[in-house]
Amino acid sequence: MRDLEAEALEAALGHRFTSRELLTRALTHRSSVHEKTFAAAVDTASFDRAGTASSDNEQLEFLGDAILGFVVSDALVSAQPDFPEGKLSKLKAHLVSAAHLHLVAARLKLGDHLLLGRGEEMSGGREKKALLANALEALIAAVYLDGGIEPARTFILQHVIGADKPSSEMAPATDYKSALQELAQSLNLPQPRYAIVEEHGPEHAKTFVVEVRVGRDWIGRAEGLSKKSAGQKAAQEVLRQLADWDR
Repeated sequence: MRDLEAEALEAALGHRFTSRELLTRALTHRSSVHEKTFAAAVDTASFDRAGTASSDNEQLEFLGDAILGFVVSDALVSAQPDFPEGKLSKLKAHLVSAAHLHLVAARLKLGDHLLLGRGEEMSGGREKKALLANALEALIAAVYLDGGIEPARTFILQHVIGADKPSSEMAPATDYKSALQELAQSLNLPQPRYAIVEEHGPEHAKTFVVEVRVGRDWIGRAEGLSKKSAGQKAAQEVLRQLADWDR
């Protein structure tokens, strides 16, 4: 990675790497390593040293997943000490989901910096949701290995959770309508369309049923005591559907 490119990415990440090699490895997809290993193997003099060490980001992804889970869990418990385990688990599931991590990676424009093999490049690897989510986890591990847990925590709080200190309302974790709108845009999908499909109950205690559609394939429906809460729940359902898409 060129110095100017690395410096621009570090500025976006909020962390200056002591070891640029860690940054490069976090962005290196296995397709790039396999391609270089094969090319080196053609030269028999290089065969013995080709590919002797893992230099792609898969091990970093494994470590980053664990660090992400710990930091998010710790932040949620600190911000919401009265929440039951089930509610905390749902919030965490959203924050560490492939759909949310892909959204974060897209904001940071990680796709522009990935090191890919030719085949992966030609198949649109820079925009693949799972590949970008994995690269973000690898990047978290790289920050941790480069600077320790505090820089990694700062990165996760700022970029994944969305604030230096989670608010008491944990807005980034519960604003599913905004998350769905941004995710749909990043995936080049139609913008979500909401409609009230049912109302029932007395005027002073109505229940609303809201449906949200993203294109023709993703539909969520939920009810709530307000149009806003029903819309948030419906958006959350579609986010879950998109989290399983293209994994």
